[in-house]
Amino acid sequence: MRFPPPLRRVIAALAIAATAVAGSIVLAAPASAVDIGAGGYAPARPAGAAGPSDSGGAAVTPKVTSRMAGRAVPTNDWWSSLVFQRYAGNPYSENMYAHPLSFHANAGGISVGHPNTPAISSDGRMYEFVHQGDLNVGVTGLNAPRTEVDGWGDWSVTPRWSDGTRTLRATIGHGSPYVYAEAAGGGALVTFTGPASVWHNGGNVLGVTVNGRDYALFAPSGAAWTLTGTASASAPAAFFSVAALPSRGALPLFEKYAYSFVTDTRVSWSYDAAAARLRATYTATTTARQGTQTGTLQALYRHQWTNSADAVTAHRYVSPRGEMRLREGASFTTTATFNGVLPALPLAPGADRARLRAAVDAELNAADPYKGATDTYWTGKALWRLAALIPVANQIGHTAGRDKAIRLVKERLADWLTAGAGETSRLFAYDPAWKTLIGYPAGYGTDRELNDHHFHYGYYVLAGAMIAQHDPAWASDSQYGGMLKLLVKDAANYDRSDGRFPFLRNFDPYAGHAWASGHAGFAHGNNQESSSESMMFNAAAILLGQATGDTALRDMGIYQYTTEREAIGEYWFDADGAVFPSSYGHDTLGMVWGAGGGYSTWWTANAEEIHGINMLPITGGSLYNGAWKADIRQNIEELRASNGGRESEWRDVIWQFLAMADPAGALSLWLGADPAPEDGDSRAHAYHWISALDAWGTPDHSVTADVPAYAVLGKAAGKTYVAYNVSGSAVTVRFSDGQTLAVPARAMAWRGPAGSGTEPGGGGGPSPTPTPTSSPTVSPTPTVSPTVSPTPTPTQPGRVDARSTIQAEGYQAQSGTGLEDTSDTGGGKNVAFVSNGDWLRFDGVDFGNEAARQFRARVASGAGAGVSGLVQVRLDSPTAAPVGDFAVANTGGWQSWRTVAANISGVMGTHTVYITFSSGQPADFVNLNWFTFASD
Repeated sequence: MRFPPPLRRVIAALAIAATAVAGSIVLAAPASAVDIGAGGYAPARPAGAAGPSDSGGAAVTPKVTSRMAGRAVPTNDWWSSLVFQRYAGNPYSENMYAHPLSFHANAGGISVGHPNTPAISSDGRMYEFVHQGDLNVGVTGLNAPRTEVDGWGDWSVTPRWSDGTRTLRATIGHGSPYVYAEAAGGGALVTFTGPASVWHNGGNVLGVTVNGRDYALFAPSGAAWTLTGTASASAPAAFFSVAALPSRGALPLFEKYAYSFVTDTRVSWSYDAAAARLRATYTATTTARQGTQTGTLQALYRHQWTNSADAVTAHRYVSPRGEMRLREGASFTTTATFNGVLPALPLAPGADRARLRAAVDAELNAADPYKGATDTYWTGKALWRLAALIPVANQIGHTAGRDKAIRLVKERLADWLTAGAGETSRLFAYDPAWKTLIGYPAGYGTDRELNDHHFHYGYYVLAGAMIAQHDPAWASDSQYGGMLKLLVKDAANYDRSDGRFPFLRNFDPYAGHAWASGHAGFAHGNNQESSSESMMFNAAAILLGQATGDTALRDMGIYQYTTEREAIGEYWFDADGAVFPSSYGHDTLGMVWGAGGGYSTWWTANAEEIHGINMLPITGGSLYNGAWKADIRQNIEELRASNGGRESEWRDVIWQFLAMADPAGALSLWLGADPAPEDGDSRAHAYHWISALDAWGTPDHSVTADVPAYAVLGKAAGKTYVAYNVSGSAVTVRFSDGQTLAVPARAMAWRGPAGSGTEPGGGGGPSPTPTPTSSPTVSPTPTVSPTVSPTPTPTQPGRVDARSTIQAEGYQAQSGTGLEDTSDTGGGKNVAFVSNGDWLRFDGVDFGNEAARQFRARVASGAGAGVSGLVQVRLDSPTAAPVGDFAVANTGGWQSWRTVAANISGVMGTHTVYITFSSGQPADFVNLNWFTFASD
């Protein structure tokens, strides 16, 4: 919310007082803000607020050379401990895991290892390939006081050492088996740190085995290596390289590229919407330092070589990510199918709408709908929890609930996305040294350690994208979309010309996934715990990009989404059973580390959270898990085995995850328990999700669509096609199996064996039409042409005015029902004994030429527990698609009357109206006294 300045100062003062109680020190912010549309950010951190710091709390700045000063340096990378000094006593680096090599910088250069044998921790929770230095690459006599970064690519880095006399510059990178080194002020020096034996000596080329691993040392022609026993090798060389060999027989191949130095690494991508395909190309730029040979050797991770048609050699490496395969060449391309994302699933035809409405209202009418959230993480989760209620409320016709959820999300988002004079809380501030936006109050090290920006900010972006369906102007760049995009850019800047942020801060293109730690200051390298929150960020970027017409943003999101999906399946879930060491006793990880992986979290050893942290939040972007349904079941089985029984915490999250493979089982669990949700979720959202998958089916990735916002769900009865169109014009979506789906402007539409329907945005209500059919049809969704100020037509003789009170007992025909006396106001009779399949017919109902958009009915129910059903309106045939419906369950008794309203698609003219009744149970479920129609 954008408060006027005086009120903002009052709120800021209250925030200062509140945080002071908690022990934080927050002082006045800068006097001006940088405006971004209707929002903005502070140009510097609030005075006294925490920023990037070492473990002792001292402020730190990027450790870069003067040549790189002022540039947006990557944090949250595999090598970030080089540039972010986490510990005052170590100005070099912590262990770094590039795979297949590992590194650790020191005063004399860089320690190089190739850990290829896993160790299992004593508690069995972690497998690890911890760095063990076999070689130290340096310059004779070098004793540098610190290491600085002198350049970087998308997955490579060039650290530099200097002691005033001698200088070393080395380039290392993901997938590279080489260290490319440049020496000044002294000669090349490679020190062996374990038992060594030389098995090839070609003068300027050495083959040496250290600690049982084979390496090659390459000096320029004429610069022979001199061995000092088995301790070291030196050469009078200004440049040289060292490589880990997959076998001794590979030495000639490695010598071929030993002098072709990598100078840059870059990823590029393109999204082919018609084919639903994302192509990514990974290119290393090289320079020949001797001769003319260019190109290089690159070891591809499993998620790369399984998705690439490019040839690889027969050479292999062991790594914490499974087998790496060596490619000869400067580039390779991967291809991934994009199976779409959605803002939400469509409502299940048989969902208990009364239950959903009650659950929605429980969240919205709470004393504090934000549940006390203050920092960026819990605020983000609160925003998503409320935003997830928007489509639920909209689909059940609860427009007041929908609009309240929209208002709550807008108000809190706008408050955070603005920064006024004197404001110190609920704002984002820019750190010009580290080129980052930090939200205050921060949480979980987003300020001091630059942790988790993609986790936290993704929730804000996703909530904003949900608003776009109903208020596209609010999400436009000129209002709050500009600030939302800036949050995306902080974590995943996709515009190389935008120097305010580093390129893809959190996402590691070569590793295929994001990293959470800003500094990577750990013996096991960097880490990421919640892969699912990272995917939430990616899905949010897609939806916001699509909503605002920003295809660059959208395509970046699709690149990260498809790439990280592959990495998660391999490295968190080991879905193919080809990555985790055979001696490791777990089938899933809570955290991936540079050195391996752990069955753990940062805060608990409880199995439910270890598994659940890679499930939550459940969103319309979570359907990627459908790619490994067998592993979902295995995941739950392992959880329960580790837990000593069925889950008792986070049951909403776990059962929504289970529903992507076993929706019937998940729904049975949910209905039998109705558990309290995890703090970032709600009962309404969880029940809506589980019941939707039970009705429509689980993700079917065999069929694609030519739009980015879609899903295909499948079960034995057939496929359900879903697509979301946030644009201002209707579209026809084409699926790869030949099916099409007409989707109105700013709406979601669906069609499948269980029925079809649309959920309109822009303030509209739902028009679900659950018509069971034996197979999906291809008929387009009808649209109603707008009219301007229509004049109602008087009812003609012999016709019934649709806007009058139409007594239920006044039908012209019926099937299955009976009559009884009513105690409702006005007395008379009501239709009773109504159950599944019954219907009433009313002839000559005249709607005139003003479209009727609401159906109201007087109903009562004494149905037993678990019994409910739908009251539906159909036109001209009892089997026509319903134009509207509502759900009803027990109202307190068969004569406890309530008036229930439902939105209908605009109806004009004269029709035979059928009131039909549908239920999943055979018992009677409703009495009907009267009904009517209205224009709004």
